[in-house]
Amino acid sequence: IEEDVQSYRTKQAIERVWKTGASFLCCIGPQPGGEHVVRSAARLATQLNADWTAVYVETPALQRLTSGQRERILRTVKLAQDLGANTAILSGSDAPSAVVEYAHSHNISKIIFGRSRSRSLLPWKPLFGRRLASLAADVDFVEIGHAEVGPPVAEEADDGASAPGLDVKPKQRSLGYFWAVVACVLPTVTGTLLLSYFDPVNIVMLFLLAVVVIAVMFGRGPAVLTTFLGVASFDFFFVPPRLSIAVSDIQYLLTFAVMLAVGLIIGQLTAGLRYQARVASNREERSRALYEFARDLSSPLRAEDVVATTADFIGRAFRAKVALLLPDLDGRLVYAPHTSPALPIDLGTAQWAFDRSQPAGAGTDTLPGSELLYLPLQAPMRTRGVLAIRPESRRLLLVPEQRRQLDTFAALVAIALERVHYVEVAQGALIKMESERLRNSLLSALSHDLRTPLAALFGLADSLKLSRPPLSGPQLETADAIREAARGMSALVTNLLDMARIQSGEVKLNRQWQPFEEVVGSALKLTQTALAGSRVEVDLDQELPLVEFDAVLIERVLCNLLENAAKYTPAGSTIHLSAVASGKDLLVSVSDNGPGLPKGQEEAIFEKFTRGEREWATSGVGLGLAICRAIVEAHKGKIWAENNPDRGARFTFTLPLGTPPAMPQGMDEQPHVGAPLS
Repeated sequence: IEEDVQSYRTKQAIERVWKTGASFLCCIGPQPGGEHVVRSAARLATQLNADWTAVYVETPALQRLTSGQRERILRTVKLAQDLGANTAILSGSDAPSAVVEYAHSHNISKIIFGRSRSRSLLPWKPLFGRRLASLAADVDFVEIGHAEVGPPVAEEADDGASAPGLDVKPKQRSLGYFWAVVACVLPTVTGTLLLSYFDPVNIVMLFLLAVVVIAVMFGRGPAVLTTFLGVASFDFFFVPPRLSIAVSDIQYLLTFAVMLAVGLIIGQLTAGLRYQARVASNREERSRALYEFARDLSSPLRAEDVVATTADFIGRAFRAKVALLLPDLDGRLVYAPHTSPALPIDLGTAQWAFDRSQPAGAGTDTLPGSELLYLPLQAPMRTRGVLAIRPESRRLLLVPEQRRQLDTFAALVAIALERVHYVEVAQGALIKMESERLRNSLLSALSHDLRTPLAALFGLADSLKLSRPPLSGPQLETADAIREAARGMSALVTNLLDMARIQSGEVKLNRQWQPFEEVVGSALKLTQTALAGSRVEVDLDQELPLVEFDAVLIERVLCNLLENAAKYTPAGSTIHLSAVASGKDLLVSVSDNGPGLPKGQEEAIFEKFTRGEREWATSGVGLGLAICRAIVEAHKGKIWAENNPDRGARFTFTLPLGTPPAMPQGMDEQPHVGAPLS
C-alpha cells in the first residue's frame, strides 16, 4: 500500500506529506554529537519498526571544513548505514530547505535532529529546528538532547585533500585574495581616467563589476574583501575631499552603505551560483564515470577482461593504484590474472574482508591505519572477491561522495564477475548437454546395429547344439560358451538401449495395481542362469498389499540387482531378497555377503559407466545401477546402497504404496498368493 501511495503522489505531483507509514529522516550535522543523534534515531526506528534515512547536507559553508571534521561526518554516515539506515548526501545552499525538500519528495513524515548547543543571536538567522518548523508545517519533528560530554577527540590536521572540483585549495584561496586587491586597483585607475567624463556615482559600477568577477572566479571570501576595498578606495580617491577618508557630503554615506550591501549580496549570490555550478559539474562527472564504467563492464565475457577494465578505470577515476583478489576453489584469495602484485597487500586483512563481507583498512573501523582500503565485491549470490585500492591521498577515501561512488563501482565489478561466472557455467552446461545428447545418439545407434548380429549369433549357437550328427563334448562346451557370451553381450546392448530411451524420455510407465510377488517370481526365473552359482533366499511379507507399478520395468530393476549381486560376489555366496511394507512405502532389499562396496562409492556407483572397481575382470559397462535408479525415480521412489554391518552390500529401493482399488465383492476371501520362497 505504501508503494502504491508513493506512486500516486509522484504521478499527481503531490508535494504535501501523507502520513501513511512510519518513516524517519535523521539529520547529520557537522557539529560533534552526530553519533548520539544517529543511535537515538536507530533505537526509535527499532521500537516503532519503521524505516529511516540519514542525510547530510553539503553547503558552501561546510566546504571549508577540515579533513578531520569531514572524516568525523563520514564515520557518522557509515554508522547510520551499519545501523540499518538508508543514507544520502545532499547538496544545497540552505541545509533546512534541502532536508524539507527531500522529506516531501520521499513522503517522510518525521524528521529527527540534534539540539543546537548555542543560541542564535541574529534574528534573521534562526536555529536549524525553527527553520525546519517554518518550512514544513505538515511534518513532525523529534529533537534529540545532548549526549554525555566525554573527552575531546583530537582531529587530524588538514592535508588539503577534498572532493575534486568542490573545495578551494589554500594556494588557490591565497591567489584569490591577491587578485581581489588587484581587482580594486584596476577600477581605481580606470575611474581616475574617467572621472573628468563621469560623475563619481557612476564610477561605483566599476567596483561592483570587480566584485562580480572576483566572486565568480574565486568565491565568497575574496569577493567580500573586494567589496570592502572597493568602498574604501571609492571614498579615498573619488569622494570629495579626495585623497582623504573624510566625507564632505553626508549623502555619500548612503552611497557607501548601498555599495557595501550590494557588493556583499552580489558576492554571496555569485559565490552560491558558482558552488551550485561546481556541484552540478561534479555530479555530471560522477554520473558520466558511472555510465562509462557500467558500459565497459557490460561486454567482457572473461574474468581477466573484467579485472583489466576495473584496474584501469578505477585507477584513473580515483587517482589510485588498484588490485583485485579473487577466490580459488578452496575459497582462499589469490591475485587475479594479469594483476601485478605491486601493492603491499595484506592477504590476511583481505581474506577477513572476503569472509565477513565487510570493508577493512583505511576509512573503516577495522585496521583504519592501513594504507589500503579492502572492499568486498558483494554480488547478489555471493562475495566474488576483494578490491584493494590505495589512492594518492588517503583523504580521498574519506569524502562521502567519493566513498559512495567507490562502493557503487565495487558493486558493478561484483555483478560483472558473477555474470561472467554464470556465462562460464552456462557454456559448460551447454557442452555437457550436447555431449550427453551425442553419446545417447551413439548408444542408441550402436545398440540397434548390434542387436541383429547378436541375435544371429545366439541362434547359430543353438543350431550347433541341435546339429546332426551330434557334437562332441568339447564342441558342445564351445557352443554353450558362444551362447552365453552372446547372451551377455545382448544384455549389455539392452542396457545401453534402455538408458538411451530413458534419458530421451521415450519410456512411458504402464502402471497397474498388481501383486509384487509375481514380478519377484518372473525376475528369479529370468536370472536363474546368472544365479546358478549363488544361493538365493527370498523373504516376502505375507501381508504385502497391491502396488501400482510397471511390471516390466520393476522386473528389470530386480534382474539388474540380482545379476549385480551374483557378478560381484564369489561363487557360493548367499543373496537375500526381501520386501516389506514400511509406512507409506514398499521397502525392497537385495543384499549379499560378498566383499561389499568400496568406501565412499555408495552414491557414485549409480552414475552411468561407473563400476565397483576401476580395474575389474568381470564384464560390464556400468549401466545396470544407473538404469535401476532412473526406473525407481520414475515411479516416485528412492534407491540407495550401503554396506551390511557384518559383511557384504545391500541395495534398497522403495515404491509408494498408495491406496489400492476396492476388490470386487466375493473376491476378498481368496488366499494370498505371496509365500516365502527359498
